Amino acid sequence: MVMNQNQIVSFIWGIADDCLRDVYVRGKYRDVILPMTVIRRLDAVLEETKDEVLAMKKMLDEAGILEQTSALCNASGEAFYNCSPFILKDLRSRAKAQQLKADFIAYLDGFSPNVQEILEKFKFRNQIDTMTYAGILGAVIEKFVDSRFNLSPKPVLDDKGEVELPGLDNHTMGVIFEELIRRFNEENNEEAGEHFTPRDVIELMADLIFMSIKDKITDSTYLCYDGACGTGGMLTIADERLKVLARENNKNVSIHLFGQEINPETYAIAKADLLLKGDGKAADNIVYGSTLSNDGHATTEFDFMLSNPPYGKSWKTDAERLGGKKDITDPRFVLNFAGDPEFNMIPRVSDGQMLFLANNISKMKHNTELGSRIAEVHNGSSLFTGDAGQGESNFRRYMIESDYLEAIIALPENMFYNTGIATYIWVLTNRKESRRKGKVQLIDATNLKSPLRKNLGNKNCQLTEDIRQQIMELYLNFEENEYSKIFDNQEFGYWKITVERPLRRKAEVNRVKIDEFKQIAEEAKDGIAWELVQEVYAENMKDSYDTYMEFEEKVAKATKKKNHKFPAKRKRLIAEHFAVKDENARPEIKKEIKKGKENPLYGSFLVNDKIVEYEVDTELRDTEQIPLGYPGGIEGFFKEEVLPYTPDAWIDDSKTQIGYEISFTKYFYKPVKLRSIEEIVADIEAIEEETDGLLNEIIGG
Repeated sequence: MVMNQNQIVSFIWGIADDCLRDVYVRGKYRDVILPMTVIRRLDAVLEETKDEVLAMKKMLDEAGILEQTSALCNASGEAFYNCSPFILKDLRSRAKAQQLKADFIAYLDGFSPNVQEILEKFKFRNQIDTMTYAGILGAVIEKFVDSRFNLSPKPVLDDKGEVELPGLDNHTMGVIFEELIRRFNEENNEEAGEHFTPRDVIELMADLIFMSIKDKITDSTYLCYDGACGTGGMLTIADERLKVLARENNKNVSIHLFGQEINPETYAIAKADLLLKGDGKAADNIVYGSTLSNDGHATTEFDFMLSNPPYGKSWKTDAERLGGKKDITDPRFVLNFAGDPEFNMIPRVSDGQMLFLANNISKMKHNTELGSRIAEVHNGSSLFTGDAGQGESNFRRYMIESDYLEAIIALPENMFYNTGIATYIWVLTNRKESRRKGKVQLIDATNLKSPLRKNLGNKNCQLTEDIRQQIMELYLNFEENEYSKIFDNQEFGYWKITVERPLRRKAEVNRVKIDEFKQIAEEAKDGIAWELVQEVYAENMKDSYDTYMEFEEKVAKATKKKNHKFPAKRKRLIAEHFAVKDENARPEIKKEIKKGKENPLYGSFLVNDKIVEYEVDTELRDTEQIPLGYPGGIEGFFKEEVLPYTPDAWIDDSKTQIGYEISFTKYFYKPVKLRSIEEIVADIEAIEEETDGLLNEIIGG
């Protein structure tokens, strides 16, 4: 019987249940099953060339040749080898458990260095003693070499040379791995391997990357990158999709895959899959570690980039490794832009997803005809979090004003295995076609979905081939309709201005308040303050002043007369007790401007033939968001929308910031049709009929 991918997943899961149940908790099955799956997949490929590898090993040893890797890989016909005397099938039965353990370790030690790294990331050797002492090592091996299923990318042939069991390509194997990890994590109430991207979403991302430029693909070499590559699914599909398009256009392309992954398990799986492609260098292009704080491809630029970075996840550790959030100088995240040599695009520490997109942008090619194209998945927060001038908003500004952002596609909810939240595909390029220059396309695909017969975690719908084609038509046609909206770049930008109002206060200085102030001054250990106020009152005998400035000036004179100081602390103490807000009082003057012209719009006022600035009433301070496209700009808005209601207001230009945000809800809002009065009345009457006599029945009872 030929197993499909679901049956293979169930078969492998059954190995865990049959062999590991009494030894491991279910959440720890992965520690054995994932590495054994990889080992068996590698082992199956090496079986047919085992004799050639052993013969080459013997010859090299006899010749005293120490550097053997290249020759042994040539003998195996792969980018890896195993020079132990065993294949996995040889280890199915041993009379003694310790002998099986020794032979199995020798078998593992026989793998090439690139496979050793994979085993190290799995920490698989830590499990050998446990399995040996529990007596299950042989049983696990026996299950994995079962002749009923094939984990090799090569088909199993019968005696007649016909296919008995088809091979498993990297795409299918990736799906199997991700489904296994999802199941293991569900059993352990953990996140499903961060955010595994469903294959239907990846297929759409690949189409968004390639379809618009398929006619521009030439006989050339292309580099494809994923900075959060997981098990390598995006890279695999991108590779396959680009090759198909090249063949359709009679082009011969060479594709090199690059990636980085921080999770050791998924890194090991991705690297193993690329080894199975037969290119050891490709496997070396998958780097282990954090893309944010330890960029493994810092000097490389790429033609195509696809990613589904973790969202809603803290990057505090990375921030500390980069020198602390406030001191980060990495040119991927802090650059010279918009006249600011240190333009900061660093988001809040609680969510680092946008840094992955910034990393991709930094790796764009700028000296090729195609430039670079990026497709990246984000949740909704990337659209709007961060106020003007903050890192997230600054990054959106950088993308849009640089004219990199081409389109954003809103996906249906519940598209992913481990989350039901809204997600979006961002499409960027530095080579927009002419009709797209200066514009951004938004596509609402939230209702373009097909239900799954059975939920996979949170995933309850899919993008069928027909639906993906429909979305691609919306994208490629670049026309406005129910699902597609097109905007000028500046549509998403705004000025955030700070509106100030003058401080207006009168002074109330009567005997009662002075007596009260005496105790307050004593408690503040500033008896001089009370003496000064007492003297001013005695000299002027005024209970109130139309402006607090007048009273403060008299206190200042009394201070000078007595050769006292008038520090800010004392000023505040007196003002807190005697100053009273009064909208009819004259504005308090902060300072005279020696050089400058009257400009009341920006806080320079002509008073008694002098140009002055007023004190600011911080309690009346307000902000306004003004669209970048507003007629007349900031001043036009201020004159029309602010001054008619607050004629004494002005703009603090030093605090003006430019922000960017994108609201799908705003652009695709569909108002719910209100019910008619007749319908409402009919419902009320129906309810009244149902409840008629009910109250009397209750009271009577």
